[in-house]
Amino acid sequence: MSETITQIPVTLPDGATGTLSSFTGQVLLVVNTASKCGFTPQYKELEQLWRAYRDRGFAVLAFPCNQFGAQEPGNAEEIASFCSLTYDVTFPVFAKVDVNGSNAAPLFQALKAQAPGVLGTQAIKWNFTKFLIDRDGNVVERYAPTTAPSAIAADIEKLL
Repeated sequence: MSETITQIPVTLPDGATGTLSSFTGQVLLVVNTASKCGFTPQYKELEQLWRAYRDRGFAVLAFPCNQFGAQEPGNAEEIASFCSLTYDVTFPVFAKVDVNGSNAAPLFQALKAQAPGVLGTQAIKWNFTKFLIDRDGNVVERYAPTTAPSAIAADIEKLL
């Protein structure tokens, strides 16, 4: 891949197009999230990871997605408010994206290509699929929605 993860265009929370260049050289955990999902309480553990490791060059990046059971119906302001008020989220929450299909965000196209799922399938199966990215922008691991964020801590520490 010619461009690194941090050079791929993303839609910022305000709707503008940008990149993740401010996260270059950091270990990243990219997650497709939803506010009305059975896995939504994972926001709490994601925030704990962010607070535990951010000073060592780690970031959690949330990308809300409404493709699974319409579990993220809100707009950017509603999503940000929910995350902040319900789970005290302080890590970056980006604009809502598609992660599958012809309108899949370029970031998720790249993540899925680098880290296919079970049996080599690229499609993301549900909310809270997580991708761990090393400091060089390479996807190291793809985690299922059922994987608790706290279970990823040891893998994050290895990369820090």
